[in-house]
Amino acid sequence: MDDAFAAPGGTDWSRVPVALAWYRRLVTAAGCLAVGAVGSLLLFLWRGPWPAVVWAVLVLVAAVVLWLLAGRFQRSWGYVEGAAELYLTYGVLVRQLVVVPYGRMQVVDVTTDLLEQALGIATVRVRTAASTADTRVVGLPLADAVQMRDRLAARSETFSTGL
Repeated sequence: MDDAFAAPGGTDWSRVPVALAWYRRLVTAAGCLAVGAVGSLLLFLWRGPWPAVVWAVLVLVAAVVLWLLAGRFQRSWGYVEGAAELYLTYGVLVRQLVVVPYGRMQVVDVTTDLLEQALGIATVRVRTAASTADTRVVGLPLADAVQMRDRLAARSETFSTGL
């Protein structure tokens, strides 16, 4: 199984920093807090205290599981800028290996939301002509993301195959 998701010959996966795990943990905590509070309040008003407590405990368990999975999710991300393709692997429950030829890249951009900016990370998104081949490398330090964008854009022009 590991051979199917191994880095291309002679290379190792470049991994994304731990800041991605913290990003996912903070987003998860905020979402669970909102869902837990609103759900508990509504259940308390409609059904009484016990269903509200059960709901809060279930949301807390879900938050702990998602908190722990955030680290595994971050460690699952890897990428390699090969000679002619960008290789990307990720996934905890469903593992994926994506290969994007440089010649098929049409748009390469860097995005970062407010929380990502606070953590100093960004996402590099690569779009191709195929509607299903929208690839992204998440959790890169902003400076690294900008450099990767520039490298991928230059390589896509060099390898351009046209339509």
